[in-house]
Amino acid sequence: MATIPLHYIDLRTFCYATEDEKRVEEALWTFLPEEFEIDRTESEGHYGDRILVFSARVENADDIRHVLSRLADLEEFSRLIDELDDRVTENTELFLRLDKQAAFSEEVRLGDGITFRAKVEAYPAKKAQAVENAEDVLERLRTEK
Repeated sequence: MATIPLHYIDLRTFCYATEDEKRVEEALWTFLPEEFEIDRTESEGHYGDRILVFSARVENADDIRHVLSRLADLEEFSRLIDELDDRVTENTELFLRLDKQAAFSEEVRLGDGITFRAKVEAYPAKKAQAVENAEDVLERLRTEK
């Protein structure tokens, strides 16, 4: 994949008091390159329960390629491309929700638990251009897989 029309990718997940934080962090690692830094923030829920927020911002082109290559394993890949108009915002951001439980088993599926947000390059910075660029990168992913 020559050029990547993405400025960055943010991945984020929450670890609730009932979850094992090592397992939740491993689920996030499913998408990240080796030795990548994961930020960890502690928060508090409505009833005072502890919530850990694991997040990572991927900005390097090679690291973005790695995350996208994992996304290429998505079973619902065609569905993802069909839904791009709904998944790209007016601010040229591509949003996905990935299944945290599946990610722990190193599987890639759409679902709940991990938020994927990519800032799509678009000149001019319009949604239509961002959708076109996102479709281009995802179609290239599909053909390279």
